[in-house]
Amino acid sequence: MKPIPLEKVENLIVDMDGVLWRGDQPLPGLGRFFETMRRLGMRFILATNNASKSGDEYLAKLEKFGVQVSLDEILTSPQATAAYLARHAPQARVFVIGEPGLAAELRARGLGVVNDAPERATHVVVGWDRTLTYDKLAEACLLIRRGAAFIGTNPDVTYPSERGIVPGNGATLAALRAATGVEPIIIGKPQPEMMVQAMARMGGTSENTAVVGDRLDTDILGGQNAGLTTILVLTGVTSPEEAYNGAIRSDYVFRDIGEIADALQRARGR
Repeated sequence: MKPIPLEKVENLIVDMDGVLWRGDQPLPGLGRFFETMRRLGMRFILATNNASKSGDEYLAKLEKFGVQVSLDEILTSPQATAAYLARHAPQARVFVIGEPGLAAELRARGLGVVNDAPERATHVVVGWDRTLTYDKLAEACLLIRRGAAFIGTNPDVTYPSERGIVPGNGATLAALRAATGVEPIIIGKPQPEMMVQAMARMGGTSENTAVVGDRLDTDILGGQNAGLTTILVLTGVTSPEEAYNGAIRSDYVFRDIGEIADALQRARGR
């Protein structure tokens, strides 16, 4: 598919970790990027595979960096997972591996979280969990082996923290896959579900929407799987060598989101 020129882009689906910040450190051009988006009248959804925070927590983090967005402009993999289950399995009883934001999003959609009575679980939902224990893994393994549906919020094997690259949710999924022989249903990028949900919120189409991310195998591949134009930044996990010579190639490559803001301004002549 031929990429749309930047002057035709009206909507952006933007990753957060490795694009807007690394851990608690804002990345270059953060404020300028959002100022440019607002000035140009562009719509955006901040769509992250990170399952550790709720939408409200991301609002608070952005406010700390001096950026104001609405809750409707944030889409997390827990939100996307909850929406998917509410649509396909509204009576699901879920055993959750993840941080509090994941369970909160599931409950907000009317889904039952049964960690206190795991024998009742019909589904196992696995998100990034920085308090992961062997007992949690063992319980999830037993449930999946007994027939519970196995769902992963996202497949990211690593996470770009301020300390460096650390294990992500994909590493947990790999352990459970090895122990059960069962492949999880993945909701987040690179599957198109999050992209479809984000476009629906904005009223966007493949003719006017692009994806911004730092990771080739999730953000960029996810955009490609949804038929969208892709924009890579080099502030996360992807090196310039990988960006220009890897098996997955983005339509556009920029150093950071500040450069994207400058390019959008030039493309629009403003």
